[in-house]
Amino acid sequence: MTPPPEVPAGDREQAISDMEEQLSLLFRRSRAIGNRVARRVHPEMEPGAYGLLRALQRNGSLRLTDLAAEIGVGKPTVSRQVGMLERLGVVEKQSDPTDGRAQTLSLTPYGADQLKEAQLARRTAFHGLLSQWDDADLTQLAGLLGRLNDAYQNDETL
Repeated sequence: MTPPPEVPAGDREQAISDMEEQLSLLFRRSRAIGNRVARRVHPEMEPGAYGLLRALQRNGSLRLTDLAAEIGVGKPTVSRQVGMLERLGVVEKQSDPTDGRAQTLSLTPYGADQLKEAQLARRTAFHGLLSQWDDADLTQLAGLLGRLNDAYQNDETL
């Protein structure tokens, strides 16, 4: 990937302002999409719980504390969301095989199926939205978003 061109100082302020405006718009749209994706998993699922399901999908099973650390939210928030996900039948608890006092969380077969269907619908929507983009632009966007996410992960000033 080629590095971005040097931008004169005055233009840099404008570029940052433009980026902030576009990210704000993207975040609002992303929240709306997140609401629709969550409802595809289950009509009563909170949008914020989607990240929990993705973490369980990636890891197979996790303890509550590990799940909270994985997605970067507090244990009480995760505990409340896990309770809701259990009631909806998409997540289940089991005894931790390495420590009988602890429990692990994992997707139920129903939860895994519903999550896959929601992801397929979202991926299909992205194919439609980005059908006019060439592969190089998509690759560049993914790389730039990755760099931005890395910067956010390492920064605590915002």
